[in-house]
Amino acid sequence: MAFRGSTQLALDGKGRLAIPARYRERLATQCGGHLMLTADPTNGCLLLYPFPEFEALERQINSLPGFHPLTQQLKFVVVGSAEEVEPDSAGRILIPPLLRKFAALEKSVVLVGQGNKFQVWQEAAWQAKFDASAQLPEMLNSAARDGTLPEELKGFSL
Repeated sequence: MAFRGSTQLALDGKGRLAIPARYRERLATQCGGHLMLTADPTNGCLLLYPFPEFEALERQINSLPGFHPLTQQLKFVVVGSAEEVEPDSAGRILIPPLLRKFAALEKSVVLVGQGNKFQVWQEAAWQAKFDASAQLPEMLNSAARDGTLPEELKGFSL
């Protein structure tokens, strides 16, 4: 079951985020509502995973070489900041203060489906990232010209 689209939401005064109703049943079916929330070190947002999806990511991270500084930092941020969260009876999850601070979450947030997980963005940061996506065609063309386009994207079409 893929999670798609973006939804603008509001954090309440206690730092709770209401999961949109259209996702609640899928999450209940997929993982019993058992979710993992963690920091995204590459984008400055948060990542919200169904528990089985996070376990797969955690196994992948833990299988990386332990003595490499980048691996250590990745594990430190992604695994070290991970918090188990479960929706309350109103479908809200509590975003811990440390994670709210990491992603600069205040009142307005955007929940973005990413297939097997969600991103949780501070609204202005998401809007800036979305606006910057207008540069994607030129970035792809430039990468194709200078030979840095990943093999997986060669011949890719929407």
